[in-house]
Amino acid sequence: MSTPRTPLAQRVSGRLARFSWVDAVVAAGLIVLLYVVIRLGQGTTVSFVPTRVGSFDTDPARLPYYAGRSLLRMFAALAVSMLFTLVWAYAAAHSRRLERVLIPALDILQSVPVLAFLTVAVSAFIALFPQGPLGLELAAVFAIFTSQAWNMTFAFYHSLVTVPRELDELSRSMGFTRWMRFWKVELPSGAIPLVWNAMMSFGGGWFFLVASELISVSGTEYALPGVGSYAGAAIAAGDLTNVGWAILTMAVLVIGVNFLFWRPLVAWAERFKVEQSEAAQVQRSLVLDFLRRAHWPRLLGRALLPLREATARGGRVFGLDDRPLQVDRRRRRAGDIAFGVVALALIAWGLFDLVGYLAGQPAGLAVFAEPLLLGLATLARVIVLVVVATLVWVPIGVRIGLSPRLTRIAQPVVQVLASFPANFLFPLATWFFLRTGLSIDLGGIVLMALGAQWYILFNAIAGAMAIPTDLREAMDNLGVSGWQRWKRLIIPGIFPAYVTGAITASGGAWNASIVAEIVTFGPTTLTATGLGAYIAHATSTGNTPQLLAGVTVMSLYVVTLNRLLWRRLYRLAEHRYAL
Repeated sequence: MSTPRTPLAQRVSGRLARFSWVDAVVAAGLIVLLYVVIRLGQGTTVSFVPTRVGSFDTDPARLPYYAGRSLLRMFAALAVSMLFTLVWAYAAAHSRRLERVLIPALDILQSVPVLAFLTVAVSAFIALFPQGPLGLELAAVFAIFTSQAWNMTFAFYHSLVTVPRELDELSRSMGFTRWMRFWKVELPSGAIPLVWNAMMSFGGGWFFLVASELISVSGTEYALPGVGSYAGAAIAAGDLTNVGWAILTMAVLVIGVNFLFWRPLVAWAERFKVEQSEAAQVQRSLVLDFLRRAHWPRLLGRALLPLREATARGGRVFGLDDRPLQVDRRRRRAGDIAFGVVALALIAWGLFDLVGYLAGQPAGLAVFAEPLLLGLATLARVIVLVVVATLVWVPIGVRIGLSPRLTRIAQPVVQVLASFPANFLFPLATWFFLRTGLSIDLGGIVLMALGAQWYILFNAIAGAMAIPTDLREAMDNLGVSGWQRWKRLIIPGIFPAYVTGAITASGGAWNASIVAEIVTFGPTTLTATGLGAYIAHATSTGNTPQLLAGVTVMSLYVVTLNRLLWRRLYRLAEHRYAL
C-alpha cells in the first residue's frame, strides 16, 4: 500500500515531470561552468617562477588557458566593483556628511592612475601572501577593480539622488523599510545605467589588462598567465604574429561575454524602465529567452523565498524610510561643521606629511614644477577628446538607444570596440606614426580616445533607453521633431546619463594618457609631451618622488576640473532634469 503524497510533493512531482531538454541543457551548462571555474581557480595557487617578459611562454596553444585565467580575474574584479558601488554610492546619497567626503574622494580615486594603485597593491598583497602567487593574483584583480569601479559608482550615485518623485512618495506612503526601499525602488530605478556602466567598466578592465598581468616588483617582472601577459610579451618581442593571435583571442572573448552575459543583462534590465506604456519593440536576447523557458530559475526562486522573507524581516533593523522628501544639502548643522573640520584636518595632515617627504628629497618641492607644466599638455588633449567625443558619439548613442532593433545590431559591435584593449593596437599605431610622420603629441589624442570615448557613447545609449516610451509617443503625437525634439525631450532625458559619461570619460582619458603618451613596439619607443608619459617613466624607473608628484598633480587637475565643471552639471541634472 503506497503512502499518499502531500500537495507539496504532488506539485514538485508535477514540475519535475514538465522538465524538458532546456532544463537539461541549463543544468549541464551550470555544471560545466562550475568545473571550469574550479580548474582555473586551482591555477591561482600553483607556484610559478618569476620570468622576464621575453621568456614568457607565447605558444598560441596556451591561449585558451590564458583567456580563462584573464576572464576569471575580470569577473572577480567586477564582483568587487559591484559591491563597492552599492555601498559607496548608497552611503554618499543618503548622508550629507559622508557625501561631502565620499564624492570628492571618488573624484580623486578615479584620477589616480592604475599604475600607481598597482605599485602600492603589489607590495601590500605580497606582504600578506608571501608564500605563493595568490598575492600577485589579488594585486592583479585589485588593479582591474580600480579601472572598473569609479564610473559604476558615479552612475548609481546619480540614479539614487534622482529617483523619480512618484516612486519616492510610494515608498514612503507604503511604509517601506530602508532595506525594502533599496531593493524595490532604488536599485531597480538605477538598473539600466548600472548595467550599461558595468558593461563599460568591464571594457575598461580589458584596456589595462596588460598592465595588470605584467607586474614588476623590486626589479623582477612577474608575468601572470593571461591574455594581457601574452600580448605584452609579443609586443616586447616585436612579434606581430603573436600580437595577431592575442587580438583574435580578445575578439572571441569580448563577443562571447557579450552574447552570454551582457546581452541577457541588457534585455533583463528593460523590465525596470520607468514608463506608463510598454514599448512596441523591446530588447531581446536568445540566451535570456532560453533561460526563461527553463524551470530552474523559478524553482530556485521558490527555494530561496524563505531566505528572502527572513532577510526582509531582518532589514527592519535599518529603520523606516522616513527621511524628508527633499533634503536641503546646502543646510549646515553643528554636526556637519564638526564632521567637516575633522575631515579637513585629516586631509591637511596627509598633505603636510606628503609635502614634508618631498621637501626632504634632493629636488625638494621643485619636483612639482615639471608635472604641473606637463599637465597642461595632457589637459588640452583631454578637453579636445571630450568635446569631439560628445559631438560624434552623443547623436549616435541616442539613435542606438531609441531603437531596440538598432540596439540589437549595434550593441555587440559597440561592445567589441569598447571592450577591446586599445593598447593591443599600439604596435600598429607606432608603425603608422613612423610611416606617416605624425607626431605622437597629436596621435596621443586618438590613442587616449580609444580607451575613454566609449564612456560617453555607452551613457548616451543608456540615457536614451531610459527615456519613457509614453513621453516619446507624446512627442510623436504632437509632431515635435528636429531641434525642438532634442531641446524638449532628448537633451533633458539623456543629460544626467551624459554627465556621468563625460565625467568618467574625462577621468578615463587622464588614466589612459599613461599608456597612450608613451608607446613601445620592439626597440622603438615614441614619447609624447605630457603628464601621462611623466608618470609612466617615473614608474618604470622606480623614482618614488616623481611618481608621487605626478600622481598628486594629476589628481589636482582632475579634481579641479570636476569641481568647477562636472559637479555643477551634476547638480543641474539632479534638480532640473530628474524624472
